[in-house]
Amino acid sequence: MKTVIIGGGAAGMIAGISSAMGNNETIILEKMSTIGKKLRITGKGRCNITNSINIEEFINSIPGNGRFLYSSFKNFTNEDIIKLLKEEGLETKIERGNRVFPVTDSAESVVNCLYNKLKKLNVKIVFNAKVTDLEIDKNKVTGVRYILNGKEEIINADKVILATGGKSYPLTGSEGDGQRIAEKYGHTVKKLKPGLVPMECHERNICKDLQGGSLRNVSIKIMDKEKKKKIYEDFGEMLFAHFGVTGPVIISSSSHLIRYEKVEELMRRKMIELEIDLKPALSKEKLDLRIRRDFEEIKNKSFKNSLNKLLPQKMIETVIKLSKIDPDKKVNEITKEERIHLRRSYKRIKINNK
Repeated sequence: MKTVIIGGGAAGMIAGISSAMGNNETIILEKMSTIGKKLRITGKGRCNITNSINIEEFINSIPGNGRFLYSSFKNFTNEDIIKLLKEEGLETKIERGNRVFPVTDSAESVVNCLYNKLKKLNVKIVFNAKVTDLEIDKNKVTGVRYILNGKEEIINADKVILATGGKSYPLTGSEGDGQRIAEKYGHTVKKLKPGLVPMECHERNICKDLQGGSLRNVSIKIMDKEKKKKIYEDFGEMLFAHFGVTGPVIISSSSHLIRYEKVEELMRRKMIELEIDLKPALSKEKLDLRIRRDFEEIKNKSFKNSLNKLLPQKMIETVIKLSKIDPDKKVNEITKEERIHLRRSYKRIKINNK
């Protein structure tokens, strides 16, 4: 049987491998000039392939209705993708949070591995093929229409797999083509919302001051200020940008945030707040003891030169501003109340959404 797959991203490549291993003649139509273009830039170019937790935890960790994907994940698990890559010579490693990366730290190596597997299985890939429509006969899909080199082509097929991805990154080919085709033939397409995206922030001064800086081993909370309710919390790494914040914990939080009740209205009213704890491993009491110990060692120094041990250099000026302590004040002149305020500046940096 002949299978035509529309889209040569991660899903299209895996579908191509699966189809060919089932002894189907398999063809991938990819509108870009290369395969796996978006996959090449994932994980800051390192490619977070999957997660190593067991499949039940995996499904329960998916925002929204993870059970909807149960049968798909059972048919091709996180262990299966790791095994597939290993069989093709690409080893993987597990990092914090059970995240799985290639040992090469290169997304390119993952794409090349899948591409080589497709070639071994004799999967044909047609590049620069822009799919325009499906061929339908008596409510059955019989082929695909596409434009190649300015000329319309029709390819017949026994099976067609739509693997075009979403509408997230037009430069990589994700322009919503698949949704338009699916909707045309009777599928319901719900309103698209951003997921796995950075957060724009209202307090641009904090973010701009810290632009390019990263924080490791911090905890975050996304709060509904109106209800004083926690929407999401996480621990890990984040980064500051001119527009706001990004990085693994922020990206993960976005998929939970978009599913929160009346979130668009809350964001419009700037009622979504990010709280950052720079020292989550230290209780208030332990942090206070640590600050006092550091201050005792350098009691004759100015406050602005006293925070190097507890903070990355890029954070010092911001924490000083938040503490409202005179930066030129001598450490031994800082009052207990000021020290408590400094501790709060470590434990609860608040940034509102844009």
